Amino acid sequence: MASVVESGWQYLVTHFSDFQLACIGSFLLHESVFFLSGLPFIYLERQGFLTKYKIQAKNNTPAAQEKCITRLLLYHFCVNLPLMMASYPVFRAMGMRSSFPLPSWKEVSAQILFYFIIEDFVFYWGHRILHTKWLYKTVHSVHHEYATPFGLTSEYAHPAEILFLGFATIVGPTLTGPHLITLWLWMVLRVLETVEAHCGYHFPWSLSNFLPLYGGADFHDYHHRLLYTKSGNYSSTFVYMDWIFGTDKGYRRLKYLKENSDLKQT
Repeated sequence: MASVVESGWQYLVTHFSDFQLACIGSFLLHESVFFLSGLPFIYLERQGFLTKYKIQAKNNTPAAQEKCITRLLLYHFCVNLPLMMASYPVFRAMGMRSSFPLPSWKEVSAQILFYFIIEDFVFYWGHRILHTKWLYKTVHSVHHEYATPFGLTSEYAHPAEILFLGFATIVGPTLTGPHLITLWLWMVLRVLETVEAHCGYHFPWSLSNFLPLYGGADFHDYHHRLLYTKSGNYSSTFVYMDWIFGTDKGYRRLKYLKENSDLKQT
């Protein structure tokens, strides 16, 4: 497996410049993972498949889904791509590299774990700030246009929010100066996580059923259903920040009542 990765990486660094890989390569990888993981949930919703796993009974209209996709393409090309290009010198200055040798799996794993921890912390506080009255009305309400989220709505947001909360994703890598392959893996995991959190389905195989403190779709769907002043559930991937500060009490109480109700019916 290692030799396959090294051979593939050798091809990339031989045929493309560091700038092309870090900017254009990162952008293409993000778009591929994001849309390939998010579009199937639109298909499921439109066809009515797996409805027993759907968290909300309400469906989005095709027009609303198409509006989301159109806006996303605009934001990605006009905000995300320029941001990636502008941040390249910063990452280079912090030590990011694409050259050999490739980092060990221990190094990659340790850095990814650190990124998740620091991203959860920064995202939680940034997200709570966005739920203050003025910022919610001016900025964050764009993301909450979809009270019934689906995978692609994870990145449907005001450009200011993309910059604001995007900082939570890149702060870890800027502190460690990772190898580009580590940065790519982090980006893939983060995209898959946020798409799953917004997918609108809670499956038996969902990670939140097996991984302690992992939020998932059921946790974040609650956040979208409620008024901004009462929603809580501000966490990103892992929910320890909500647990520490008690901002998930409403969700946990609703879940407790639902579980008790299900037990009485059996």
